Amino acid sequence: MDITGVVAIISVFGIIPLIVFLVHRHKERKALIEKGMDLSTLVGDKKCSTLESLKYGVLLIGLAIGILIGNILDAYTGLNEEVSYFSMIFLFGGVALLIFYGMAKKQEDDK
Repeated sequence: MDITGVVAIISVFGIIPLIVFLVHRHKERKALIEKGMDLSTLVGDKKCSTLESLKYGVLLIGLAIGILIGNILDAYTGLNEEVSYFSMIFLFGGVALLIFYGMAKKQEDDK
């Protein structure tokens, strides 16, 4: 079992947008500091940050479960390695986002 290709593709398409985002954010903050503006406007409210952390946590758990189930499908069925991994990663990633949506909606309704 060799998933280096999968990891390489995810790394390339994950690292490049991250670098672009960080460079843009740095330039934006630098411009605000030069104009003498307050940086507290860039920091979101605590509720948004908590929900964002929850979203990423649930998504990463879903992706991990998808990799695990993909490995099980690869080992015990006749599915190709790529098909089993990618299908389960996308399936469980999507399910995780739907679960997050339900959790966020319930939290919003409670208030």
